[in-house]
Amino acid sequence: MLSQSTRYYLPEPSHWPIVGSCALFLMALGAVLWMNGTGAGPWVVVAGMAVLVYMMFGWFGTVIRESEGGKFNRQVDISFRWSMSWFIFSEVMFFAAFFGALFYMRVLSVPWLSAGDTMEQLWPGFAPHWPVSGPGIEETFTPMGAMGIPAINTLILLTSGVTVTFAHWGLKKNSRAQLIWGLVATVALGLLFLSLQAYEYVHAYKELNLTLGMGAYGATFFMLTGFHGFHVTIGTIMLIVILARSIKGHFTADHHFAFEGVSWYWHFVDVVWLLLFVLVYWL
Repeated sequence: MLSQSTRYYLPEPSHWPIVGSCALFLMALGAVLWMNGTGAGPWVVVAGMAVLVYMMFGWFGTVIRESEGGKFNRQVDISFRWSMSWFIFSEVMFFAAFFGALFYMRVLSVPWLSAGDTMEQLWPGFAPHWPVSGPGIEETFTPMGAMGIPAINTLILLTSGVTVTFAHWGLKKNSRAQLIWGLVATVALGLLFLSLQAYEYVHAYKELNLTLGMGAYGATFFMLTGFHGFHVTIGTIMLIVILARSIKGHFTADHHFAFEGVSWYWHFVDVVWLLLFVLVYWL
């Protein structure tokens, strides 16, 4: 339960930031060696990632023990809420920039390129319509349609928003079974979404010739859907951690911000996908 102490909790000095810094150094060093053709480069990157995972388990475990030990009062809880809110806002700005790039290319640059005779000389046969690849690309591709896997994935993510809310209701009424099964369903739906998106990418590359090399459309398609898929992956990992903690008996009806923070993030991922479905697949 939340401590009623009015003092703001200050943790003891920790070695985990140093461990995290070492992990980032190893990953950066390995990337440099890898790009320069040094055989040890990939292994150094893997070592850095392993150290990073070790750091995350250790540091997050420390925070979990502090939370379960009742060291966080309501002032700390408010700080956590503000921190998560600003983090999600920063993610919103990331996607806003990507959607802005899509808008610029689709609505502004394509009509501009069709104006005058200059483009006819630079890019003979250019048609000002979307989707388009770009000058110098002679290969053709088929754009990804909205029906099929994208529509199914939309239904999956919307359903996962319902199941995580169902789990939250169970937590609020102290129903551990409802909490756990709601989280199990949410994790399963997240993994199903990622599996279908991986299949969609294979289908795009092999059957539609829709690749990163297909200019403006290919770049924006994979940038937006890939970045979103990365966020779904992170969200699914966080949900698995929350599920494991719930099975262990963590969280109470009035002390469960870790669950709330992850559910906020998951709902954010849902909303972004709805925009993606409409602006990238449908229109």
